[in-house]
This record gives sequence, C-alpha cells and structure tokens, in this order.
Amino acid sequence: MARITGAALAVLVPVMGAAAAPAQAGVLCTMVIESQTRSVLLEEGDCAARVTPASTFKVPLAAIGYEEGVLDGAHSPVWTWARGEVDWGGDAWRGDVDPSHWMEHSVVWYSQRMARQLGRAVLERHTSALGFGNADFSGDPGEDNGLERAWIASSLTVSGREQALFLTKLLNRTLPLSQSAQAQAEALLPAHEAGAGWMLTGKPGGAYPRRADGSFDRSRGYGWFVGWAEAKGEGEGRRLVFVRLVQDETRERGSPGRRARAAFLKEWPAIAKRLPTGGPPLSGNN
Repeated sequence: MARITGAALAVLVPVMGAAAAPAQAGVLCTMVIESQTRSVLLEEGDCAARVTPASTFKVPLAAIGYEEGVLDGAHSPVWTWARGEVDWGGDAWRGDVDPSHWMEHSVVWYSQRMARQLGRAVLERHTSALGFGNADFSGDPGEDNGLERAWIASSLTVSGREQALFLTKLLNRTLPLSQSAQAQAEALLPAHEAGAGWMLTGKPGGAYPRRADGSFDRSRGYGWFVGWAEAKGEGEGRRLVFVRLVQDETRERGSPGRRARAAFLKEWPAIAKRLPTGGPPLSGNN
C-alpha cells in the first residue's frame, strides 16, 4: 500500500472558521474499512503516526459522557456560554448549547465543561479502554490543564488506524460501553450528501502546528474528517468507515477540518469506485 513519509507531525491546536471551498492540501492518511468485517479496503499514507485528535475527540467524549450520565439525550443538558469561556467559533458558540449543537458546531467550552465533570481518572480509564490513542490527559507539562486542552495541541494523540478501529467498534456496538451510550453518540454525528447515492456521516477536526516559539504555522494547517459512508440502493445497509487526514501546503481561509470534509465529500464517489470487495482485517490497538 502507498505510504507518505516524512510528514511534519508537530503539536497542533484546533481552529474554527467559516466553511470554505476545498483548497490544495497534501493527503497524509486515507483509510476505508468495512465496518462489519473490519477489512481494510484502502490505506494510503502514514496512518500509524499519532497526532492531536482536535475536534474528532468529541466522538469518544460523547460516548463517555452518555455512559457516565453527563449527557442525557440529544438535547440535554443545555448549558449557556459564560463570559470568559472560549468563543472563537463565533455566534454558534455563544448562548445555549445542547449535545446536538455541541457536536455540529464543535463547541470547545462545552467539551471543557464535560471534561471537568468527568475528571482525569475517568477520562483516562475510558479512553484507554476505547483504544483511542495514548489516553493521556496530563495536559501541557507543568500546567495542570489536561481537562481544558489535553486533546488540543497537548498530551492526547491518536493515529488514523486508531480512529478507524474506534469507529468500527462504535458502529458494531462492541466498545466497552453500554449499548445506549454507543447508540446515542453515533446519532449525534451529522450526515452529508456525497453524490452518486452516497451519504457520509462524520466529524471534521482542524488544527495548526506550533512553531518552536509557540506561534501557530497557519500555512500548514491539518484537517481531519472521520466517519462512515452508506450507499442508497444497491449495497444499502453496508457501512464503510473512513479516515482522512490532510495538511495544507499554503495559508488558506477557514477551518482545515471543514475544508478536509468538503474535499473528501467531493472525492468520495471516485474513491468508492476503486475499493476492492475485501481486504486484510484491521486488528489490535493500532
């Protein structure tokens, strides 16, 4: 399988912004997995390297939140933004936010409140059991800020393969969580038309690498898009888990994650046409 090596996998932070048209970006990882058999139908690039999950962490966080009773349905609890909490996402981050709104608009302060309620020990225990990356919620060295930013350019990292395996288990209800928690987390993710009768459900995540001086390199933004694809008509009911990670090659407007999603939705029908009917199984924690 093709591999892309030597990618700069620097520390990242998530970014938000208005959606933009797909821009030129280098693809670091693309994976497609048959959800029921866990057969690897496509793996291109370096899908074993771990980087910050950015906003894709909201998927396991939702499942943990439902398991622990912090979340209760798609519209409860409703929490209200307070002055001083992060609001770089604009108006969508201010005011009242429920779980559906949190997931669709990637509201960081809602995640931070959830993390504080859950606590580091619970987050590390569940994330380790879920196989989602290194399960490290220590945060920045010496800063004691893991509940605010472990998944944001800090201690928590995850690979494309781990993303794929986690999502496959979520769809098959084989994560070490209740069936209800898994079903409710799955139901939060928004769906998008991809053309040729395909519907893609998933979560983007955008991030910029840090330079040595701590500033952000906005010309090298990273973008995740992870989820699953379903076709209407022939093959209906079959779900293909996908993972896409890209890195910008020039400075672009808008969130790298949203641009990664837009580009992948456009590319998906062509990708689907070249998928084999089977492949080796994805196994282990990696």
